[in-house]
Amino acid sequence: MDIDALSLNELKALRSKVDRAIVTYEERKKKEAYAELDEIARKMGYPLTEILTMVEAKPRKTVAAKYANPANPVETWTGRGRKPKWVEAALASGKSLEDLTI
Repeated sequence: MDIDALSLNELKALRSKVDRAIVTYEERKKKEAYAELDEIARKMGYPLTEILTMVEAKPRKTVAAKYANPANPVETWTGRGRKPKWVEAALASGKSLEDLTI
């Protein structure tokens, strides 16, 4: 195919066909991969959906608390994620995070 000989409309139509072919190719390959994995799982006596739900969650490492509520030392915060209300209240009252450090 001589692409240089095509008109603008023919090039746009060709691009549209290529884009559709790429999408259907990827979908077809995914379906083939799923079917192959499903066949292997069935040979071993398991449905693929059961095996896919077995993905192990990575164990999270516990992080030591960095801050404690001066009014209630049992309430602590690691410094990660959303600030607890007691931290927000302390900061609003003029304290700094250094004041809350354990």
